[in-house]
Amino acid sequence: MAKNQNSFSKKKDNNQNSKKEIEALAGPVAMPTEMEKKLKEMQSKLDKFKKQVLAKFDTYIMGITLLPPPKPKEGEKIDKNKIHILVLVDDRDSKKMAKAELKNRLNSIIDNIAVGIDKNMLPEAVLLTELWQSCFDAKYELLNLIAMSAPIHDIGMLAALKIAEVHKNMVIKKFERYIVSYVLAGSLVQGRATPKSDIDVFVVIDDTDVKKMTRAELKDKLRAIIIGMGIEAGEITGIKNKLNIQVYILTDFWDFIKEANPIIFTFLRDGIPLYDRGVFMPWKLLLKMGKIKPSPEAIDMFMASGEQILKRVQFKLNEIGMEDTFWAILTPSQAALMLYGVPPPTPKETPEVMREIFVKKEKLLEEKYVQILERNIKVRKDLEHGDKKDITGKEVDKLLADSTDYLKRINKLFKQIEKIKEKEGVLHTYETCLTVVRDVLKLEGVEKAHDDELIKIFEAEVVSKGIIPDKYLRMFKDIVKAKKDYDAGKLTKHEIEKVKKESRFFIKVMVEHLQRKRGRELERTRIRVKHGDRFGEVLLLDKTAFIIHDIDHEEKEISKATINPNGSLSKITKSNLEELEKSLSKIDIPPKVFIKEPIFEDLKKIFGKDVEVLINY
Repeated sequence: MAKNQNSFSKKKDNNQNSKKEIEALAGPVAMPTEMEKKLKEMQSKLDKFKKQVLAKFDTYIMGITLLPPPKPKEGEKIDKNKIHILVLVDDRDSKKMAKAELKNRLNSIIDNIAVGIDKNMLPEAVLLTELWQSCFDAKYELLNLIAMSAPIHDIGMLAALKIAEVHKNMVIKKFERYIVSYVLAGSLVQGRATPKSDIDVFVVIDDTDVKKMTRAELKDKLRAIIIGMGIEAGEITGIKNKLNIQVYILTDFWDFIKEANPIIFTFLRDGIPLYDRGVFMPWKLLLKMGKIKPSPEAIDMFMASGEQILKRVQFKLNEIGMEDTFWAILTPSQAALMLYGVPPPTPKETPEVMREIFVKKEKLLEEKYVQILERNIKVRKDLEHGDKKDITGKEVDKLLADSTDYLKRINKLFKQIEKIKEKEGVLHTYETCLTVVRDVLKLEGVEKAHDDELIKIFEAEVVSKGIIPDKYLRMFKDIVKAKKDYDAGKLTKHEIEKVKKESRFFIKVMVEHLQRKRGRELERTRIRVKHGDRFGEVLLLDKTAFIIHDIDHEEKEISKATINPNGSLSKITKSNLEELEKSLSKIDIPPKVFIKEPIFEDLKKIFGKDVEVLINY
């Protein structure tokens, strides 16, 4: 390499760093003030030089950067008129001539361009492969000087090297004893980068002598700090949201190599070490020599992973059809019925109740929307019972489209119902609010409460305990006061509409709270067990228990039993899913369940002696 091996990078042509920033990046080597002045004075000549070089070599030029004067040798004086320029050339697809010959030709042409503009210009062409080779040889002087120059032209490579070099120096200064390798990788070094590409760097941490913490703790602790430094490096260089940092501990990295992880193989093949303590390059060369090979077990594992992923995709599709779209339209349907004044029916009954009330009686809803709900419920039942094995992507698209259309119509139905309900007056609103508050209190163990005591008890048992926010207590008080004012004839029409609006919101929030609470309470009535390689459930509902022998079986075997006073189970008979759903729908407030010793003997009789009770399953 000629007179100077200095270089620098930045993202845009006119991007410049202050002296203070450069000192922070590069340590004791500082950008002279004269250089900044020279940059301004020579801007037109530099632009002309850039234009002619780009016109000559087009996309092969990855960056052109203005270098600071070289550090003088002892007794040597610096010629301040000389303008040192580095031109980074992409030579990865050059096959017609040797690298040395290519570099000589480039320097000859670029020198002629420079002389034609200003004889004081001293350009130097650097091949990208030459830069990478210096990294392979652990010669980082060129990289260290990259953070000390001013860019004239850059398509992204110089910016990547700049921020990576700044970040690397910060990391090594902080954690030098732990850092094994700092490697540039990804699309940037593969020749696939675009101006929007991330700058991928890998940091390998030595965890072989960790004593004061676990390896996972070391990785997490250093990872958080190293990523934070990446953000700081972006702030310093002005290259923000570009550095993508992957942190590995050495023991995990070795395991990845042994199991032939494709990501690590790509990383070793393409990565450029910006810092290496003699670990990365041997791995890279061993891979090139064909010494690192995947084991038969690793190949089988990665072959099997494809099938496993596809199965997981199919499971997710089935889950969308069986659960997500089902609940997405069922719950609002039940909410619409509740708003109308009908207790929420079972999922199976909901379509017919919707049809009878909103289609036939009130003529508020079109038949086709009830049919959408029916089809959705049927898909869920078919998948659940095994009548339908899988659902296709096309069917999922249809379910999503129908569900979206259905929800839009249900939102309109809500408004129609609200309009009807406006006619019912404050009295009905008041009674409904009292009822829903009583239901909330029942879930908290308060069975009876006089109307005059409801506010006080609601505050003590629900609001003061943080179950419901204070604002809903104030809203409830306003509704009760509005009822008294209404009886006294003190409410205007505007005030009546206002209290109706507040009460609807209050009821909606309370009902949602009831649904969530009821779901949680029902979950507590379940005993989950494992017997052999199967899983079962026992659902304790008041005086009856339902037993699902294998929850994963397509056609579920369900039994029911009587719960005796001592907690044991007796009179075990066959049952079915419909009977279970019907029993669940009749339960307003799930019973408190006490698991007594005799039931464990019954579990052995039902599921076998190898039965295990699962906690937090």
